[in-house]
Amino acid sequence: MTTPDLSCEIEVVPAFFDLDPMDIVWHGHYVKYLELARCALLERFNYSYPQMRESGYAWPVVDMRLKYVRTASFGQKLRVRAEIVEWENRLRIEYLMRDAQTGAKVNRASSIQVAVDMNTREMCYVCPPVLWQRLGVAPC
Repeated sequence: MTTPDLSCEIEVVPAFFDLDPMDIVWHGHYVKYLELARCALLERFNYSYPQMRESGYAWPVVDMRLKYVRTASFGQKLRVRAEIVEWENRLRIEYLMRDAQTGAKVNRASSIQVAVDMNTREMCYVCPPVLWQRLGVAPC
């Protein structure tokens, strides 16, 4: 069985209030852009945060890493690609942020989320079947 396309790409445009005193996007706002891409990706598979909660699981981010390559500025159109690269024991998403016009790399990042049973508050060491079903992937 082939793995379906587990990616999504969005466009974001930094607003004036995202700038720091040096007139570039403040480093913390990149996380917001990644979150927008992650939400769009999860919605693509009908497993948004409210749907996760309805399925009985919370999915907290337990690790996030960012590599800043270039600065972004006010009004610059950015393409943010998010792709699920692991789903067996944790949900690992890799991101690539590029300038929409030139294609120049701006940021590379990754995040890891784990399933937590909302009834017991216990972390799951294997992702629950609902994730596999929503993604359309078969168990190993």
